[in-house]
Amino acid sequence: MNLQTIVPLKKEVKNSIDYNSKILLLGSCFSENIGDKLNYFKFQTNQNPFGILFHPKAIENLVTNAINKKKYLPEDLIFQNERWHCFDAHSSLSSADKNELLANLNSAITATNKKLKEATHVIITLGTSWVYRFIETDAIVANCHKIPQKKFLKKLLSVDEITKSLKTTIALLKSVNKNIHILFTISPVRHLKDGFTENMQSKSHLITAIHSVINANNSSYFPSYEIMMDELRDYRFYAQDMMHPNKTAINYIWERFMETQISDSSKLTMQEIETIQKGISHRPFNKNSEQHQRFLKNLEVKKEKINSLFSFIKF
Repeated sequence: MNLQTIVPLKKEVKNSIDYNSKILLLGSCFSENIGDKLNYFKFQTNQNPFGILFHPKAIENLVTNAINKKKYLPEDLIFQNERWHCFDAHSSLSSADKNELLANLNSAITATNKKLKEATHVIITLGTSWVYRFIETDAIVANCHKIPQKKFLKKLLSVDEITKSLKTTIALLKSVNKNIHILFTISPVRHLKDGFTENMQSKSHLITAIHSVINANNSSYFPSYEIMMDELRDYRFYAQDMMHPNKTAINYIWERFMETQISDSSKLTMQEIETIQKGISHRPFNKNSEQHQRFLKNLEVKKEKINSLFSFIKF
């Protein structure tokens, strides 16, 4: 008896991820869930240099500014609740020190420019089609930074607008790195503050737009949203807020991602790294015992073996 509908997935062969891959993850908070897993297994990754970005226009803006080496100036900042913010970045970059924020923004732009040129893969996770336009400047923002909503106009991006934005992002990425592979996915996080129907409409616009651009480019799609909606069709897979996937769901989607997107040749190395990671987190009853000292020595041998194969891996 089959008690679950399984989303059929194709194994990525031509552009699979291995330990020589250099991966940049951009977008919604689910990109950080996947990024954290890749970091745990010591892949070469960099994620969300401007913090979590929820919609396609914010990602397009970051890629544009990084490629053009934009220099952020004081007039690009706004002061709210005793902190300086930038409408292009998430609040995690905000600071009470204006100069510190500017330095961090410009450092992130420089680093992103370099990462885009070096990357073999960019993973873009889109969260919503809803955007906010700051009335004062008529610019779409990446984050409202808890500024009163009356200062913004809320809008649902159309499929055509999202498609145009994604095509622009792809063209920009290819202009500096013609061999880069772009993997799109939709965040399984439900944006219910927009409304139930509005959330479904938003996700539908994203899915339709993505599938209109991936066929003609060196790009593909991983159905994280569909896996959450079909394979994990139960509230026991959600966090307490009933909107975010919980740890079990994240681990399950990661396993499906690993099955299809990561090369078979990397799986043994991943197993060895997981053994080391569990060893590092192990807490002994007696850290001075002879048994524990042997355990630590064996752990160091395993670390040296991995480091001899991949010099960039540090524990």
